[in-house]
Amino acid sequence: HKAAAAEARRIVKDFDVRTPSIDVPVGNLSGGNQQKLIVGRELAGTTKVLFVAQPTRGLDVGSIEFIHKQIIAMRDAGTAVFLVSAELDEIMSLSDRIGVLYRGRIVGEFDGATATREELGYLMATGAPPEPDEIAAPPHEEAHA
Repeated sequence: HKAAAAEARRIVKDFDVRTPSIDVPVGNLSGGNQQKLIVGRELAGTTKVLFVAQPTRGLDVGSIEFIHKQIIAMRDAGTAVFLVSAELDEIMSLSDRIGVLYRGRIVGEFDGATATREELGYLMATGAPPEPDEIAAPPHEEAHA
């Protein structure tokens, strides 16, 4: 019981879980605090593969940054991380490889370092890769005379 209580205190502190006490049932916490507690518990162990779905949905900016750092640290330690998120920025910032699903099928795979929002968005919306002229080029700065 002592080890479990110590781990609960660590998660509450590290993940800024707002609770009056570690003895409060998880079901009595707000949804965001429940999520931070569960993410903290899951990231605490050693594992070879980590599946995370919407790991930061509904969390404050500080908690999002902390969870992102923890996911990256696990990846760097050799854990294979499979991330599912509706947040394209989250996917692009955390992923080495990005797979795009469309109607239940993988329709594209990209290198995380070089993928663009335009490519990913087009494939997500249509299920087919764009033709070179179908993705709008970034606007140019016009020279002022």
